[in-house]
Amino acid sequence: MITKILASLFALVLFAGVCLSAAKPVTDDGIVDQVRIKLSGDAVAKGGGFTVECKSGVVTISGMAENMKQKDRATTVAKKVKGVKQVINNLTISQRQAGK
Repeated sequence: MITKILASLFALVLFAGVCLSAAKPVTDDGIVDQVRIKLSGDAVAKGGGFTVECKSGVVTISGMAENMKQKDRATTVAKKVKGVKQVINNLTISQRQAGK
């Protein structure tokens, strides 16, 4: 009798844990926040100054990149964020003046 009660209680607790841990839907604002955090923390992308927008999971990154490697890395980093369906990279490569 006690074994059945404990088994039922265990099953109930397990079921409640599964229900409570269900993934919350990802919002566009949440995606923007996560992309900004990841870009600014990346040593190659250094994307703290990039503009990031998101609509229905499609992320658009704009601003100035120092080089092609930085531009490509920004796309790679953004694609890894949960909820991102597509990345549109509108970063432009800065044209440095000779001698600098």
